[in-house]
Amino acid sequence: MNALNRILTLLLIGLLLSCQSNEKEQAEVYDVIVLGEGTGAVAAAIQAARSGAKTLLVNPLPWLGGMLTSAGVSATDGNHQLPAGLWGEFRGLLRQHYGGADSLFTGWVSNTMFEPKVGAKYWDELATAETNLKVYNNTKYKVNPRARTAWPVDLILASGENKRVEGTELVDGTDLGDVAAQVGADYDVGMESSSVSGESIAPESANDIIQDFTYAAILKDYGQGTDHTIEKPSNYDPSVFRCACQHDCDEEGVHPCATMISYGKLPNDKYMINWPIVGNDYYANMVELGEPERQAIYEKGKQHTLNFIYYIQAELGYTNLGLADDEFPTDDLLPLMPYHREGRRIKGEVRFNLNHVLTPFDYGLYRTGIAVGDYPIDHHHDMEPSAPEMDFPPVPSFNIPLGALIPATVDHLIMADKAISVSNIVNGSSRLQPVILQIGQVAGLLAAMAAQKGSSPDQVDVRALQDSLLAHGGFLMPYMDVLPEDPHFAAIHRLGATGVLRGKGIPYKWANQTRFYPDTTVLVETLLTNLEDWRGEEIATDAGTQERVNGQFLVKLIQDLQGNTEAGKEEEIESSISACQGTEYDASESLRKACIAAVLDQFLNPFQARKVDLQGQWID
Repeated sequence: MNALNRILTLLLIGLLLSCQSNEKEQAEVYDVIVLGEGTGAVAAAIQAARSGAKTLLVNPLPWLGGMLTSAGVSATDGNHQLPAGLWGEFRGLLRQHYGGADSLFTGWVSNTMFEPKVGAKYWDELATAETNLKVYNNTKYKVNPRARTAWPVDLILASGENKRVEGTELVDGTDLGDVAAQVGADYDVGMESSSVSGESIAPESANDIIQDFTYAAILKDYGQGTDHTIEKPSNYDPSVFRCACQHDCDEEGVHPCATMISYGKLPNDKYMINWPIVGNDYYANMVELGEPERQAIYEKGKQHTLNFIYYIQAELGYTNLGLADDEFPTDDLLPLMPYHREGRRIKGEVRFNLNHVLTPFDYGLYRTGIAVGDYPIDHHHDMEPSAPEMDFPPVPSFNIPLGALIPATVDHLIMADKAISVSNIVNGSSRLQPVILQIGQVAGLLAAMAAQKGSSPDQVDVRALQDSLLAHGGFLMPYMDVLPEDPHFAAIHRLGATGVLRGKGIPYKWANQTRFYPDTTVLVETLLTNLEDWRGEEIATDAGTQERVNGQFLVKLIQDLQGNTEAGKEEEIESSISACQGTEYDASESLRKACIAAVLDQFLNPFQARKVDLQGQWID
């Protein structure tokens, strides 16, 4: 190569490097990028920003809030007594807006019912308040392969402008797990076989059947004597909806029509139409389809809902109930998106299944809990007759393990919505709005911690994340009798997540429970057994032979375990016992379970003293 050619080559290389440098300078760079329209997306973005991460939320729709708002499913399911994290915060804003908790109990399907536009308003306000958060609504996106230490994402903004952004951590906040699929994560669609899931009630053979989806609708009462009947759909057949209620139906167990209508009654004389019994559920598996094919299916779902609305108006006589003209910014007055109950389920670091829900203490995953739910296993398959029947058992309230949010095959990706790593069966409980808000919140917290520590999400300390989650009002354990205002809330959750002090699960209809029983006493034998499980070795102590844990026993036990028998330490423990019991110290008095938790947390700190991995196994 002669001198001139060498000069030209060097100039060309310099020009290329300059172009690459300019492109990188022009790209907006973030710690965390959240992609998707889902309920979990907005929760993840808000929490990541609150955790100090520079965050971008890219939403293809004009509203934030996913199924809570954009899909019109504004009657929350479950967690009435588990107001964890952002779910409790959002519910508090609704109560303030409408005038108290009772003002949200307008229908009979939920304790928290609201107008979708009101929910969207508050999600927008919560997002806008975060200085670390930027939101692009009405924006399309395409994720490129991870380059060096960041995810490059190409955007088409609402204005039509093209933009390149980069993020250290990527969060999938889509309803169907679209981002995970795009970047190559492994996943399942449909029902696993029992041999794969380990669940005895799962079908013998796998299939690709997902739950029915619904195009919900919001009707408004325009006043008696008015007629807001929609145009009769071209394919209308009233027999399709026979026995949706007692109209022309004498079958046992069918609801009166007025009860069906009031099921989803919202404030301000509005009605959510999301009726599962011969109503507007619709079956199709659109998960793996492209956008045009999906939209064609959604149009069929819309038409099915319009047929049901016409049935309500023309057959049942509710002509005064018409599509609300002040809810959704859509030409057809229907929601911005369908309500998906199920899509992809990624293959995560752990797969949470029914066995973990039913008997959590037989497994270690409860130790890594980061979100709680109390809804029963509820699947919608009425519109797909080929779906195998399963007899779902009653379940207690449960916690979801951190590893279910982390794909096993793609680094620096976190799941924030329904596509977490759960079995098809458990999806029937984990898919509900309050649970997804918590999952999204934890996804944002995990993403921020990973970005700040320069590690992959699977390497973030489980206990450090759980401690941070507690500080943000999250629940580790599904204890409905220990709320954030309890002075020992964090200590009880930390001790619960070690198994040293355990709650009891109580399946109960549509609001299942796990109770800690903070005011009960504790058997010495039970405490020692659980401590030995935590320590991984037998405990030798001469703390006494009392049947129940009292002050004398607890003081001596802590001293033995710490190897510290100094008088000053004894007095310090006794003082703490007196403070949490609320009485003068009495060595012989049996201690409240909550007090035992507080004292053990303070002096032994078992939560941090022995770490756990994502499988819930002790790290020695």
